[in-house]
Amino acid sequence: MSRYALLLAPSANRVYADQASRLAVAELAAFGSVLSSDISDADVTVLGGVEYLTFTGALSERDISYLSNLSSAYALFEQVDDLLRPLTLTPLARYDSDLITIPKYAGKTNEQFTKLVLNLTLLASASAERMLDGHLTVLDPLCGRGTTLNQALMYGYDGVGVEIDGKDVEAYKLFLQTWLKRKRLKHTAELVPVRRQGKRAARRLEVTMAASKDDHKAGAVQKITVLQADTTQLEGLLRGGVADILVADLPYGVAHGSYDDEGGITRRPLDLLERAVPGWLPLLRPGAAIGLSWNTKVAKRELAEDILLANGLALVPQAPLEHRVDQGIERDVLIARKTG
Repeated sequence: MSRYALLLAPSANRVYADQASRLAVAELAAFGSVLSSDISDADVTVLGGVEYLTFTGALSERDISYLSNLSSAYALFEQVDDLLRPLTLTPLARYDSDLITIPKYAGKTNEQFTKLVLNLTLLASASAERMLDGHLTVLDPLCGRGTTLNQALMYGYDGVGVEIDGKDVEAYKLFLQTWLKRKRLKHTAELVPVRRQGKRAARRLEVTMAASKDDHKAGAVQKITVLQADTTQLEGLLRGGVADILVADLPYGVAHGSYDDEGGITRRPLDLLERAVPGWLPLLRPGAAIGLSWNTKVAKRELAEDILLANGLALVPQAPLEHRVDQGIERDVLIARKTG
């Protein structure tokens, strides 16, 4: 067995950075489901005045490939006596990192946290062992301007999003098209109306792209689909069993909102969750997992759990992930799995 030290990446968000080491311990525990041997004694250790996440294990090359995708991973070392021997990280990074870092807008979720929730959800699903080499599909039914969808693209996956705000859908289309043109990557992007029962029910953004000319020639393309629609009224707009995992950042009740049945804005995330989950479940494949984040100051964890349990989902045990975002937001993460 060896002792390892993981140097955590700096975060542009100081409040998140202050809590990153604790969240990394919880995330590392989740990766245990795909590693070839157990890891133990995970702790935050100061070495040479710098914080590291240290742990004991016997990592194979594939294990290191998995851990390369920890949301806050920056560098990995094996501890040899008083020295640190660097190990090469090989994160899934199909595109340049500015696909994730360039977009800046009010209400954008921290990129490291987005990756953390995506990882936790994937590792709890039946697709966990396909993380490194599977062509998976990620569904974000509250996708905003596409932070989660962009992370899916970075991993080489497809993405499906739902967003009720047409301006956000248009902004995401503009960003992706501009970014792809600047990178000189082959792509198509269309925003077209969608009809249901002869009436216009939504708009659909369809983007196809490839990471290289060779990939494009070989047909190794990725697809992003975003529906401009109400996430509580998706029947007939998406085919069933489209996604391997679902990741959603619920309205925080501060700067975020969702529409109620009367067309007004509601700041109650549990109301949205209760109405939306029955329509989300048919979109998931057997063994799919759902990962949700929300503001605990406006929605109790037990009530969110009750909604998922009432819809036949199995809660996935996890280490504590509640953390402060700002004065009005204490954020938590809840993971559940579709059993049938």
